Amino acid sequence: MDRIKVAILGATGLVGQHFVKLLHKHPWFEIVALSSSPLSAGKIYRKVVKWYISGEMPEEVADIEVLRTDVDVLRKEGVELVFSALPSKIAREVEPRFASAGIPVISDASAFRMEQDVPILIPEVNYDHLKLTKLQMRRRGWRGFIITNPNCTAAVLALSLKPIFDEFGIKELIMVSMQAISGAGYKGLPSMAIFDNIIPYIPEEEEKVEREMLKMFGRLHEGVIRRAEFRISCSCNRVLVYNGHTEVVFVKTDRKAHADDVKKAMRRFKSLPQNLNLPSAPSRPIVVRDEMDRPQPRLDRNEYGGMSVVVGRIREDPVLEGIKYVALGHNLIRGAAGNAVLSAELAYRMSYI
Repeated sequence: MDRIKVAILGATGLVGQHFVKLLHKHPWFEIVALSSSPLSAGKIYRKVVKWYISGEMPEEVADIEVLRTDVDVLRKEGVELVFSALPSKIAREVEPRFASAGIPVISDASAFRMEQDVPILIPEVNYDHLKLTKLQMRRRGWRGFIITNPNCTAAVLALSLKPIFDEFGIKELIMVSMQAISGAGYKGLPSMAIFDNIIPYIPEEEEKVEREMLKMFGRLHEGVIRRAEFRISCSCNRVLVYNGHTEVVFVKTDRKAHADDVKKAMRRFKSLPQNLNLPSAPSRPIVVRDEMDRPQPRLDRNEYGGMSVVVGRIREDPVLEGIKYVALGHNLIRGAAGNAVLSAELAYRMSYI
């Protein structure tokens, strides 16, 4: 089959580099353009990017000329779909131009997440929210659409919670995160700030997670997402780990949930991406570990190529009279680029692209 021609916006940053790595040999998508800031435009990709992630820069893209992030420029390259790793302020201006011009946008930026007609998509969690794109196009007069990723912390949390939500319901939720420094970007934290330290505050992170969770677990009814009604409280911390967000989760369920029942529900959990055998879908979206000292970022963040969430220490909680556990996910793959690629695969397979 002819592969869909894609561009990566913001291709020089950490998330952009993961897009490059995940897409350069993709069976359905072909990278034909990379874009970045005006300072990089007109230069060869290998000359303007410092490759921060494991493995060599793919040779197929190393000599691509970096282009301006401009609809007309990228359309000349035959671009049919864009993956956006742009900063949110820039994404707010740029992404609608592509959607309006008929080029769908799969975005890792937060700019449009809370818009009523824009889905925050985790394909295993709320695939039915894809239907919002048709409403979005009608309301805005666009020929394309925007699909957003959740916040990386919310992505890990939501995937781990999905089988609990489906089988037992959720009344109350408390989450404490220990988040990797890569989530702040390569230049986001000075080494003297984080070395030998924990920073118990990440600007706007807790609010983002709380808002996005209620939207993602909301029910789509007559073109409107009726947000979930469980109570949620988050406390987010930055720790000296390079990749992998670890989360301690406490859940009060609607129906009595025993630890063994939750383990079984998580282990058997599969969703539409697995049923459709999408290229990036992990065969086990949630991996349950029985060891008392797992999951650990260094050992578990790359499970199923970083697309699975690893859960351990599942036990009953005497205070909330519910369940508590530890979840871990790769913040730049399942929490960012990998989830976006999976969303694009689902949209393509379901004939939205």
